[in-house]
Amino acid sequence: MSTTLPIADGPQLRRDAGALLRRHAGGFTRVGLLQGLAATAGLAGPFLLGRIVDDVVGGTDVSAVDQAVLVLVVAVLAQAITVRFAQRSSMVLGETIFAQLREEFIARITALPLSTVEKAGTGDLVGRTTNDVDRVQHTVRFGIPRVLVAVTTILLTVVAAALTSWVVALALVVGVPILLIAVRRYLARATTAYLRESAAYTAINGTFTETVEGARTVEALALARRRRLRGDADLAETVEAEWATLRLRQQLFPAVDMAFGLPSVVVLLWGGYLVSQGQVTVGAVTTVALYTVQLMNPVWELIFWVDEIQVATVSLARIFGISRVAPDRTATDEQPDDEHIVASDVTYAYREGVPVLHGIDLDLAVGERLAVVGPSGAGKSTFGRMLAGVHPPTGGRVAVGGVPLVDLPLDELRGHVALVTQEHHVFVGTLADNLRLAKPAADDDEIAAALGAVDALGWARALPSGFDTEVGSGSHELTPAQAQQLALARLVLLDPHTLVLDEATSLIDPRQARDLEASLAGVLEGRTVVAIAHRLYTAHDADRVAVIDAGRITEIGPHHDLVERGGDYAALWHSWQSE
Repeated sequence: MSTTLPIADGPQLRRDAGALLRRHAGGFTRVGLLQGLAATAGLAGPFLLGRIVDDVVGGTDVSAVDQAVLVLVVAVLAQAITVRFAQRSSMVLGETIFAQLREEFIARITALPLSTVEKAGTGDLVGRTTNDVDRVQHTVRFGIPRVLVAVTTILLTVVAAALTSWVVALALVVGVPILLIAVRRYLARATTAYLRESAAYTAINGTFTETVEGARTVEALALARRRRLRGDADLAETVEAEWATLRLRQQLFPAVDMAFGLPSVVVLLWGGYLVSQGQVTVGAVTTVALYTVQLMNPVWELIFWVDEIQVATVSLARIFGISRVAPDRTATDEQPDDEHIVASDVTYAYREGVPVLHGIDLDLAVGERLAVVGPSGAGKSTFGRMLAGVHPPTGGRVAVGGVPLVDLPLDELRGHVALVTQEHHVFVGTLADNLRLAKPAADDDEIAAALGAVDALGWARALPSGFDTEVGSGSHELTPAQAQQLALARLVLLDPHTLVLDEATSLIDPRQARDLEASLAGVLEGRTVVAIAHRLYTAHDADRVAVIDAGRITEIGPHHDLVERGGDYAALWHSWQSE
């Protein structure tokens, strides 16, 4: 059962966003100063045009108009230059903030407890790392700079209008009540609406991802119609969520239009009345009217980004919410006395009240090879995760050298015990880089030895650039068998004393898997190995075999003893041999 990752609440969102912005206070100051200079230069146009109108009305010669026009040209050129530097500085600031945000987010994601990652819905993780990051990226890169530009321009323009004639400038405020009511009404509903929209995309991402990844299972169990109906329901919810946010925008934008248009009309009417009363000049009204028109673009842009920022704020809350995931363990200073692993009365439940494992006891001798077998869904892989310290047991404990695995720091834990499953990943980079994830200081000789240990050295040297060949998405694609050998080679470099292999050779054909495991035998000599296997020749070669059924160890002992006993293992063995 998947669980949704937490979302940052208002106080955390403000605190984390504020801390991020404060780290770039210098950049904001620089952008503000440059944009202030650009906005000031832009104010010269309406002011000079108003002066020209007053000069013409009062009677003047052509030279005075020519001088005003020359100053106007200089102001326009100055504005163009300062705008260029202001925009460049704004974009650099946006990129810098987003780069830091992205790095911190990746650090949070990769630091999540594995138990949390496995419990979280696929769609939730995919949604946060794709849709949410994209939305925040757009706002940080473009929104923050444009909001700074808009706010600076609006403030300076209003001040300039008031200085020109505060009486005429009073007309600018007539649209403010309409604007405030519309924006306040919008903001009161926007967060909930956009959270619903993000949740809808999370659900649909999960449905489609799980359906594609489990396509064979869907086909084998005739689940296509059920998955299609679920997809249709998720699509319907997504459409309705999108409509909800669209309706909010349909209410906001007409009100904004009215708030914009009304001041322009009132300035002309009010200004005309004041001119008729001799209280202001025609030039002053002209200047304020031009400032009113000049305000429309930055105010419109600010309103546009209010909407975009609401979307980004919801996404940012989902991104910051990752930090609210509680650790599933607390490391202590205890150090193991030896490499002896013991599981005592281990129970585990993915859901409260529905245990998967029931009081399992297991004493692994140092250097022992144990095969774990049993029917599908019996709890073999879950128990393997207990032994590898991936999941803290719900009850009981798994200890190494007398210290519970969950009391060890993760980097130290992986030096004691490591898990390799049938799931694997080839990271974008060179083959050598993929292997050095397990041991950053590994040289080419160590890499060659690790590849040789898993029977992969031949094809690795045959790659176009050998160990320096770029592999992964968009580069040289490794076959599933090669990717699994790469994962096993990482394990050799990691060099833990205990290994848990959860069907780690399942994607390799039986003959190659047999050869691979024979090659691994020399490397694994002296280590404790727990092999969860569906190919029973692994059990045949093990020191002991443990049969898990319904979350309990029903039989344990050497292969031949269990076959002679004629119990569950004997039945499995004879059934497998007859295939």
